[in-house]
Amino acid sequence: MNIGEAAAVSGVSAKMIRHYEEIGLIHAQRSDNGYRTYGQHDLSVLRFIRNARELGFPLAEVGTLLELWRNRGRASAEVKRLAMAHVAALEEKARALTLMAASLKHLAAHCHGDARPDCPILDDLAKKD
Repeated sequence: MNIGEAAAVSGVSAKMIRHYEEIGLIHAQRSDNGYRTYGQHDLSVLRFIRNARELGFPLAEVGTLLELWRNRGRASAEVKRLAMAHVAALEEKARALTLMAASLKHLAAHCHGDARPDCPILDDLAKKD
């Protein structure tokens, strides 16, 4: 199948498929006329990448996960270690986002939100360290 069909079936845009090929995550076959062609295995790889990205894995880790997935002699302990490290990173990011939201709520609560030019939100953004 061509790239458009692979995109429709896998849920990965043609642009991203080209990008994944460029960085070596997927290796498309080429027809005699130079067009990319994809088979069922390629679709499985694209779905794997899509699912990993939906869980927030960075592309470098997606590559590592793909290598582990392809290696039938892998130890699941390595996969679990990667997953748990990613969980820790997501939880840290969630804590940071929560703190940012709390700071903005605090600033917004002290902003009159009227026609006056005084604005604690802008003042805070402009403060010197």
